[in-house]
Amino acid sequence: MEKSDEEKPKASVRKRAEAIKAFRCKNLIAVIEEPTDIKNIGTVIRNANALGVEKVYVVDPRRALPDDWQEMRERKSLSKTSVSAVKWTFVKRFDSTESCIEHLEKNGFISVVTSPHVKGKTNVFLHEGDYKQHTKLAVWFGNEKRGISELAVAHCEMCIAIPMFGMIESLNLGTSSGIVLYEITKQRREYQSQYRRSKRKGERTKRLPTEMPRDEDQV
Repeated sequence: MEKSDEEKPKASVRKRAEAIKAFRCKNLIAVIEEPTDIKNIGTVIRNANALGVEKVYVVDPRRALPDDWQEMRERKSLSKTSVSAVKWTFVKRFDSTESCIEHLEKNGFISVVTSPHVKGKTNVFLHEGDYKQHTKLAVWFGNEKRGISELAVAHCEMCIAIPMFGMIESLNLGTSSGIVLYEITKQRREYQSQYRRSKRKGERTKRLPTEMPRDEDQV
């Protein structure tokens, strides 16, 4: 019996969800610290979802977002700017940087921040960093104008900078998050393909795929 038009989209969504399951980066969180533009929040959520980041945390002292994720999913402005990615990516808000750091550290996450060179910290260019050594990793992106806070830097293990070669040495939040998360998710997917990150650590007997199959290869 042929499926109805209402059932077909659901089946298509389930098929897509199953196809991408192996490519998601478990225990990887993108953190946005005090963003001022709802469009930027939506863009980061979109980037995170497209690249396979598991969760997005937003430090939001202005309370621009609701506490409940279900309410966020229904927020038209956020759904529009994220191109509906907020419906498929878990987003959690925090009142302060302190509360976000406390939550991450309590749950065993190591933080890295996107920032220019900071004296006394480990500083690397994006492509030089090793993002596979920690099972749980949080990647912080700072405010559009002020950048990352001193508190977030103090609690991070490493500062990441994107190499730039033009007269303008800055990128907007949406662009920088896409570039940084692409490199980090690529590395972590390669690692997850070969090694387990659970209690059953060690090499896999059969590696997971590192590339999505082409449409004609999908069944």
